[in-house]
Amino acid sequence: MKPVRFLRPAELELLDAAQYYEIQAKGLGREFLDKIDSAILDIREAPERWPIIRSSIRRRLVHRFPYALLYRVEPDEIIIQATMHLRRRPDYWIGR
Repeated sequence: MKPVRFLRPAELELLDAAQYYEIQAKGLGREFLDKIDSAILDIREAPERWPIIRSSIRRRLVHRFPYALLYRVEPDEIIIQATMHLRRRPDYWIGR
């Protein structure tokens, strides 16, 4: 399996979302991170499984939360471009 690397903006989006959910309800931030971990494992096991949404960028939806991981598969690694909220500015991540 290829290693996964988050671009810094995608990592900050992830941490912001986890913090937001934890403020909403104790333990919810941890549950969000668990769902992200599960999605990352799925991506690592079968990176070509999820649909291409633009150019070489693929989207893996996160169960229970309105988020998706946008990623591209490189020869030596998988790069997470964005931890995208599905109900906000859909193209903000383009150019990363």
